[in-house]
Amino acid sequence: MHTEKLDAGCPKDIARAGEILRNGGLVGIPTETVYGLAANALDGKAVSKIFAAKGRPADNPLIVHISEFSQIYPLVETVPPVAERLAERFWPGPFTMILPKSAIIPDEVSAGLPTVAIRFPSHPAAQAVIDAAGVPLAAPSANTSGKPSPTLAEHVIADMAGKIDAVLDGGPCNVGVESTVITLASNPPRLLRPGGITPEELQSVLGEIKIDPAVLNPLEEGEKASSPGMKYKHYSPKANVILVDGDFDQYCDYVNTHKEEGVMALCYDGEEASLEVSALSYGGEKDYQQQARELFDALRELDERNAKVVYARCPKPEGVGLAVYNRLIRAAGFEVIQLG
Repeated sequence: MHTEKLDAGCPKDIARAGEILRNGGLVGIPTETVYGLAANALDGKAVSKIFAAKGRPADNPLIVHISEFSQIYPLVETVPPVAERLAERFWPGPFTMILPKSAIIPDEVSAGLPTVAIRFPSHPAAQAVIDAAGVPLAAPSANTSGKPSPTLAEHVIADMAGKIDAVLDGGPCNVGVESTVITLASNPPRLLRPGGITPEELQSVLGEIKIDPAVLNPLEEGEKASSPGMKYKHYSPKANVILVDGDFDQYCDYVNTHKEEGVMALCYDGEEASLEVSALSYGGEKDYQQQARELFDALRELDERNAKVVYARCPKPEGVGLAVYNRLIRAAGFEVIQLG
């Protein structure tokens, strides 16, 4: 299959992307979070192509993307007032809510669950493509399943060339980690995946929320994923990533005693000079938005540098840092070294 390269700034290319999607094809599209691999969310056959292209397990549900709030009504059984309040505050933006699905949602989208995840992205190209397609779009991250999510069109091409119909280049993603996911199908609402919208921001609208244990821990044996990003190992480069939890002096001491071939450090900005192994930074120590924006790029660069083992600074699980921690601990397969 030839994969077309399209320009998000070209109206003809937006129209072309919409045409491909209407006809049952796959297009890598930019969003404010990461690039998504889009298909017509109402066409189970088209959606099944997403799983084939990514090598994604069929029990991992997808998020449906819309371009205006009114499009949610046919997709769910009911829209409760709390969903309207959340949409008013966080849509369009990096926020996904889960509600009981309507009959028009194919099982391929919901992975057989009775619920569906809905998001209204803020990226103008994503909105334009949804409008051009004339249908809601199912769109997980546009990467090979398990690898770091793509934040540049080049990442999508590296993973998906020859497997999908087109990639729409809209430049770098400005959030850098996938959307916050909360389910309204439980009481109290439950945070399933942290992202650019923090638990504190959700609480300002919802009051009480519960953070699902799988945000910080592996799924229980036999437990079904209720949201994308809950699988055991995810977002992972080829290198073996190990989180190192301790202050910087402890981290330096530990890493500097592990100078074997292929060892690299994933650290904060400005710390590279203190390390005696090749090092790559992924943002400032307290700049969680920068960490989120740069993390997946850094994980991909580790592979480009042929890293074998990566000792990563452990981010603080607070605010947007909770999303960074969630992605890194999954990239590490929950392998954490506690220092001190």
